[in-house]
Amino acid sequence: MKQTVEIELGGRSLQLETGSWAKQAGGSVIVASGDTRVLVTATCSDSPREGIDFFPLTVDYREYTYAAGRFPGGYIKREGRPTEKEVLTSRLIDRPIRPLFANGFTNETQVIAMVLSADPSYDPAPLALAGASAALSVSNVPFETTIGAVEVSRVDDQWVINPSYEQRSQSTLTITVAAAKEGIVMVEAIASEVNEADVIEAIRQGHEACCTIIDAIDELTKKAGKTKIAVEPPPFNQELYNEINERWGADLTDALDTHKYPKLESYTKVNQLKDTVQAAYSDDDQSAEASKLFGRLKEDIFRRWILEEKRRPDKRAYDEIRDITCEIGVLPRAHGSAVFTRGETQALATVTLGTKEDGQRQEKLEDPNYEKRFMVHYNFPPFSVGEVSFLRGAGRREIGHGMLGERALSKVVPSYEDFPYTVRVVSDILESNGSSSMATICGGTLALMDAGVPMSAPVAGIAMGLVTEGENFAVLTDIAGAEDHYGDMDFKVAGTSDGVVALQMDIKQPNVSFEILEQALEQANKARLEILETMNNAIDEPRSEMSPHAPRIHKLTIPVNKIRDVIGPGGKVIKGIVEETGVKVDVSDDGTVQIASTDGEAAKKAIQMVKDLTASPEVGKTYLGKVTRIVDFGAFVEIFPGTEGLLHISEIAEQRIRDVRDELKLDDQILVKCLQLEGNKIRLSRRAVLREQRGEEPEEDNRADNPRPNRDSGRRYGGGRGRGRPRSE
Repeated sequence: MKQTVEIELGGRSLQLETGSWAKQAGGSVIVASGDTRVLVTATCSDSPREGIDFFPLTVDYREYTYAAGRFPGGYIKREGRPTEKEVLTSRLIDRPIRPLFANGFTNETQVIAMVLSADPSYDPAPLALAGASAALSVSNVPFETTIGAVEVSRVDDQWVINPSYEQRSQSTLTITVAAAKEGIVMVEAIASEVNEADVIEAIRQGHEACCTIIDAIDELTKKAGKTKIAVEPPPFNQELYNEINERWGADLTDALDTHKYPKLESYTKVNQLKDTVQAAYSDDDQSAEASKLFGRLKEDIFRRWILEEKRRPDKRAYDEIRDITCEIGVLPRAHGSAVFTRGETQALATVTLGTKEDGQRQEKLEDPNYEKRFMVHYNFPPFSVGEVSFLRGAGRREIGHGMLGERALSKVVPSYEDFPYTVRVVSDILESNGSSSMATICGGTLALMDAGVPMSAPVAGIAMGLVTEGENFAVLTDIAGAEDHYGDMDFKVAGTSDGVVALQMDIKQPNVSFEILEQALEQANKARLEILETMNNAIDEPRSEMSPHAPRIHKLTIPVNKIRDVIGPGGKVIKGIVEETGVKVDVSDDGTVQIASTDGEAAKKAIQMVKDLTASPEVGKTYLGKVTRIVDFGAFVEIFPGTEGLLHISEIAEQRIRDVRDELKLDDQILVKCLQLEGNKIRLSRRAVLREQRGEEPEEDNRADNPRPNRDSGRRYGGGRGRGRPRSE
């Protein structure tokens, strides 16, 4: 039966509806606001998946072009592989809901969000995330904690919930918040160097709005919620755990000490010890159980170190950063390059500068012709963690980490209007032990400055961690792999010396207080300033000269009505310029022409060719022209490609001439002066140029309107040989 709940959120109506569509799904909800409609479903398999130690959750978000009343672009008129926006939104939904399922639930579970109708002014992604929580809550899936989700922007010092695209573009801070009533679950933000107090206030505003959504979801669940699948918590064999701890606990504690052993050596010792534990129990079931309890013991040792012994696995202080080294200009052919190393995490960052045609065209619901001019790509090869696996295309994690770096660095790189290059940053992770996405931001900054990109300020990133137990907690700066895996929070903060530009936070339990968040941001600020100081010692400002291998872009403006002259029929003219000079030429609809080349002489030649094609004659100017046609009354001279003027017979020479052909031949190159422009007609003079070359003052010339009659063509009639007849030659 159809059930509906409606609330007001940010001055707009938000409606949750279930029981009408997709009734065979485990749970389905239609989220409506304005013209936007998002259908979100949550379904799980009937039985658990045996033999796994992870939760098999899949989240898919899709934006169908029919939602905006359009056909898909390209030759194939149906949606294909997920777009970057769809992948990122799928991750945005996955991250907050994954930790909130019942412990021990291993049934295959899938959440699908489909944008069926898209309001052209608003992003449907926040509605999809709230809809995922609603669909899971009304379903039979054991989703234990209801969450809400909103986007918050600060526009003109006012907080706006679920802003429009226009409001978002004007904001100094836009943050997505997913939260339970008990606390924050997930945060993702992009900002314009805002202070930490503003970040906390934005999260507070988001949390309040999330609580309103949670009340609506709970009301809908009371009306139409299904009975949840019963899940028995996995049994815990305390006796076997105590035995493993007694026999191998000391050895495991020693092996986990990354101050004593490098990461890979520590991992090797732990794996060898795990094999020993499993081998000690011949029964297959007991061996598998011992393996799980061994993993539990690792986590307990880690948490005991942090909360009771006040030490970290590598014996750093809670707010201590690992050693950092920065190398600049490491690759001779790259336009910019750097290696950033922090502890056992190392990122090779490169920058490539390209032209407008190198931009990435993206088809979005809100803008089908969007072109991306700045991009950050993140790669995570298996050797970075000492593993062997197939190299595939970028996965969701790689796309997400790259986008985090892109959001951070996009706030400090110049606009395309100020720096007319397409800029691509690539981060190849060469070694990883925590916080490789933040190493990408630091390495990307160094590489951009090495490339001579005029950034407004350098950006550094740091990953913060958290370990909690009741009221006891510890906030950790610059977390390593184990601290990320066994801790309760991964809080990544990027910013300049003046403020935060991007952050991303994932929390495994929805009870993190604002006190903890404030402390985490304070420690992150201290660490960020320390990292920036180290980076500044390597390079403190963008290079004044770009790499000799980078293209130089020259910009000129031509009349809009001359664009067709540069392009030519079927692109023939512009292709000819490219073939002759080897440059790249891009012509915009507003008459802006960009010429890019690493060869200065080739660029100059191409610029001159474009100027010649688009030049307009000016009265009083002298031009080197070519005779293209000879007639009885003069000659036509091409002063620019495709632009001809008339050189009357009376203006060819200082003396009177009988025949034009006595003075000029086809293809002769001569200097001519523009006497008059009359519509599309151009009157030229060679005689005026000859006088100027002799240093004579140009005579006041009114012959453009009344040309001097020529001896042959303008002879008076009369004389002794008959009135009205010219004298025979």
